[in-house]
Amino acid sequence: MTHIVYEIIEHDGGWAFKLGDTISQSFPTREAAVAVAKRVANEQRLPDETTPIEWEDERGEWHEEIAKGDDRPDVEIKG
Repeated sequence: MTHIVYEIIEHDGGWAFKLGDTISQSFPTREAAVAVAKRVANEQRLPDETTPIEWEDERGEWHEEIAKGDDRPDVEIKG
């Protein structure tokens, strides 16, 4: 199972959550950023339909695979 971590950070005069190099919009308070990060984390845990997907890697190569709808990540919020 994949483990992902949303990190709460100060950003653009407010607070945001970060996953890898991706940063959310800014929120006026830390509590607001945590609340939205929790909502997003809960959405990550919901099962979905099994479906074929295509994705591009960092070298610009495209890949096809089947995304299992019940293969959901373990999600953590830090900070």
